[in-house]
Amino acid sequence: MTVLQLITAVYRYILAPVAPFAWFGLKTSTLDLLATIRLCLALRQIRESLRCEHFKRASGKQSESAIAAVESRSFVRDALTTLVVVYGGEAMICPYISVPASFMVSSTTPLLCIATQALVESTPAPIIPIPSFNTEFPLSILDACNRAFLLCSIVPAVVLSSPIAEASGSPWSLLLSSFVLSNGGFFLVNLFSLLHPTAVAVSTPPELLPYGWTTTDLWCAPLITGLYATLTHAQPFWVDVHAVLVGLLGGAVDTEGLEKLQPVDAETARAACALVLTGLFVTRTARTFGISFRNGVADKIKTN
Repeated sequence: MTVLQLITAVYRYILAPVAPFAWFGLKTSTLDLLATIRLCLALRQIRESLRCEHFKRASGKQSESAIAAVESRSFVRDALTTLVVVYGGEAMICPYISVPASFMVSSTTPLLCIATQALVESTPAPIIPIPSFNTEFPLSILDACNRAFLLCSIVPAVVLSSPIAEASGSPWSLLLSSFVLSNGGFFLVNLFSLLHPTAVAVSTPPELLPYGWTTTDLWCAPLITGLYATLTHAQPFWVDVHAVLVGLLGGAVDTEGLEKLQPVDAETARAACALVLTGLFVTRTARTFGISFRNGVADKIKTN
C-alpha cells in the first residue's frame, strides 16, 4: 500500500458518519468532531494567552485603566467567535457566486460548534494543554487533513455549484473563493479583536501587518486548491495547466498527447494535497516552537 492509498483509506474512515449522529440520519463524521474540538481548544488557548499578555502590559503606570478595560467573558461572545471563524469566509464569498451558505441550509454544524465550545469552556484550565512542539506536532497532521478536506472537497464543490456560469467556470473565482473561505473567518475575528479580553474594537489583523502575507494559511489555500483542480481537471482551464506541467516534465504535449491526458481521481488528488499540507504544517510547527521563541504564543498561533 502506497502513502497515497493509506491517506485515502484514512479519509474514508474519518469521513464516515458516526454514532449517535448517524442514528438520526446526520452525516457528522469523525473528522468533523476532531476538527471542531481542535478549533475550540485553539481559540481558548489564544484567548487565555492574550489575557495574560494584557495583564503583563497593564503592570505599568496605567495599570488601573488598563485592567478596568477588561470585560467579563461571555459564552455568547466566545460561541460567536467560533462561528465567525468557521463561517466568516463563507458568508463573505457565497453571496457573490449566488450559492447559499451552509449554515443557512443545515443547523447541524453550527449547533455542534456551540456545544463543543460549551464543553471546552467548562473544562478546568489545568487540563487545557499549553501549546508546545510536543502537542502541536501531532495536531499539525490533523490540521493538514482538515484543511485538505476544506480546500479540495468543499471549496471546489461550492464554486462549481454556482448557477452563474462565469463564476463556476472561472479559475480566478475558484482560487479567490479558496483564499477567502479558508482565511476570512480569522480575518474578521482579528479585525474586531474578538479574542482579546477587552471590548470589541477594530484593529489591524496580523495578515495586514508587515510580512503578514507570508502566513502559511494565506498562500497555501489557493496553492492547494489549484493543485487539486489541476490534478482533477475541475475546470477547463486546469486541463491546459495540467498539460503544460506534463510538457515541462517531459511528457507528451502534442494534440494527440493532450487528448490522452487523464485526470486523477478525486480521492487520490486530495490525498496528495493532504501530504503536501502535512509537510507545510509540520515545518511551520517546527519553526514556531523549535527555532524562534521571540514572539508570544498567541502571536505564533495567529500569524502562522
